Amino acid sequence: MKKVSLVVLDKHREESLKKLREIGVVHLEKKNVASDGLSRLLDRKTRIDNALGILRPFKEKLKSAKKGDSGPVSQKSQEMKTSGLSKETPRIAETKDPIVMKRASDFVNPEGVPFSTEALEAHERKDLVLHILEMGEERKFLQERTTILSKEKSRIEGWGCFNSYDLKYLRQNGIVLNLYEIPNETFSSLPADISYIVAGRDKVVVRIAVLDREIPGETPFVPGEQSLEDINKLLMDMKEQIAGIEKQLISLSARESIIEGELKSLLHQIEFETANSGMELLDSVPAEYTVSWITGFVPSPELGLLKRAAAENCWALLSEDPGPDDNVPTKLKNNRLAKLLYPLTDFLEVMPGYNEVDISGWFLLFFTIYFGMIFGDAAYGAIFVICAVIGILKTIKKGVPSILKLVLLLGLSNLIWGILTCTWFGIDVQLIPEFLRRISLPLVSNVTSAKSDFDAGIVQQNLMIFCFSLALLQLSIGHIIAITRCRTLKILADLGAIAMLLGMYGLVLSLIASNQYRQIPLLPPCVYLLGGGFLVNFVFANYDGSIGGSILESLKNFISMVLGIANVFSDIMSYIRLWAVGLAGAAISSTVNAMAGPMLGHFISFVFAVILLVFGHGLNLVLNALSVLVHGVRLNTLEFSGHVGLTWAGTAYKPFKEAKNVQTEKGSV
Repeated sequence: MKKVSLVVLDKHREESLKKLREIGVVHLEKKNVASDGLSRLLDRKTRIDNALGILRPFKEKLKSAKKGDSGPVSQKSQEMKTSGLSKETPRIAETKDPIVMKRASDFVNPEGVPFSTEALEAHERKDLVLHILEMGEERKFLQERTTILSKEKSRIEGWGCFNSYDLKYLRQNGIVLNLYEIPNETFSSLPADISYIVAGRDKVVVRIAVLDREIPGETPFVPGEQSLEDINKLLMDMKEQIAGIEKQLISLSARESIIEGELKSLLHQIEFETANSGMELLDSVPAEYTVSWITGFVPSPELGLLKRAAAENCWALLSEDPGPDDNVPTKLKNNRLAKLLYPLTDFLEVMPGYNEVDISGWFLLFFTIYFGMIFGDAAYGAIFVICAVIGILKTIKKGVPSILKLVLLLGLSNLIWGILTCTWFGIDVQLIPEFLRRISLPLVSNVTSAKSDFDAGIVQQNLMIFCFSLALLQLSIGHIIAITRCRTLKILADLGAIAMLLGMYGLVLSLIASNQYRQIPLLPPCVYLLGGGFLVNFVFANYDGSIGGSILESLKNFISMVLGIANVFSDIMSYIRLWAVGLAGAAISSTVNAMAGPMLGHFISFVFAVILLVFGHGLNLVLNALSVLVHGVRLNTLEFSGHVGLTWAGTAYKPFKEAKNVQTEKGSV
């Protein structure tokens, strides 16, 4: 990667950026910039994001409406529905609610026009995004007002239908009625000299009206400004308005693709405006000779293309090697197989640093193994394989997405591991066909486990040993990778780390994994490997041209160096999660089968059993997928990467180039 600085005449700035975008090889250096044009674009992007957020919940309702459509709709009617200008457009100002009416007077669109159907009709081809935002704002306000009125309704409905204005009229004419809601216990002990009228009662309180006096110690009930009848009418009216708005939003969700197209175009403009605003200006020369420049990074093989463009357009170009403080982007180069990992790393948003090693191939290899072990069921693997094959067949003409290829690979891993362990939907081994039991691997197969408790223990021990062996293999590969990249005596530190891994692996096998290993005298050689590896690692871990300096630096960090032994133990033990999570998934499958089994004997219960099986195994699939993301990814990005010396602190190479299929037309209603 080369760092380049491009100098152009300021009067040709935008034209030069357009040509630079056509070339499409420069990753522009990130800068914090601001401009009026960029602010307007970002404001528009925020509005589009909000509009899409309003529409998306209604997209599924649109699909349901299309499925349930009983007949053809005229083109004109469909256009009116989609545009949001049908006669069913709710008018917020029609309600008699004083708060809503006050709100309606302030409800204007960004152009200063009050929101109403007439206003929309007066503004032909009104901005679709602003229209959706206005409808969303109106819907939100009506929902909030509905909530307030519902609370008021629940507060006064115990008094029945009455008009608060009648109480005011009586008060103005010298007749004072005080209303009370009194607990039943208090009501039974009211003084005999208090005259009252019982308006209603329930299990908790008694509602009474007292004439011309107050009850000591009790707070009078304050009636609202609106009667129960008025509130019910307002609630019904508002619910109808909300339903009308939602109906329009369902129709408008059909135009989501138009808004997404505008968003894509807008992001393209934002990128261009950011680059334009980020160009530094040299203004200490006459205006006609003022120049601007911009910096970025170009892959070395593409530098010639940029040089030719600079010569053709009279640009001044400076290229140099990146400095230690430069945030250099990373452009990965892998074969087709290793590229299958990209959908996962893109989803996780992880990228090795520019000066770090790319472990995509090893990551994919071990992640594939871990995926199969965590899911651990051949039937689940078959489901993944079938889905992937169907997707590949459907997209083979247009180009198969990498995610489908990755799912196929992971599904095959799951299928193979399930065959080896003889695991099929967690079904009891005795019910599995004989030929499937025969092709399983006895060392790890459930067929072996079913023979006796002793054999089951051996199988579980073999699985744990396999997990620890994977740990030794992958972590050692990490240090071997580090050795191949080092050209100093520091490689001895990695050799010492490998010796520590071997020693700790032997200790784990002799102390934890299996009793049979305790009969083998592994302890002395393991202790020697562990101690010798630690000593070598201690001496050369901080080597930078001087052994004495390396030892001194290690002494300064003596505690962390000693804790490194514990880290080696924890890293190896961390791989036991592959066995534990796989065992948990198998237990869930067995439990679901055990619950559904007794219900398979009758037709009615058979239906519920099928529902239970689909739900239970579907839930298990989801939990296993989460386990893969948590555990399978962790072992690669934490334990393995830690031993490689990889921090995943990189930035992906994203050149400044033309976007494909950009939607330039704004949506309108």
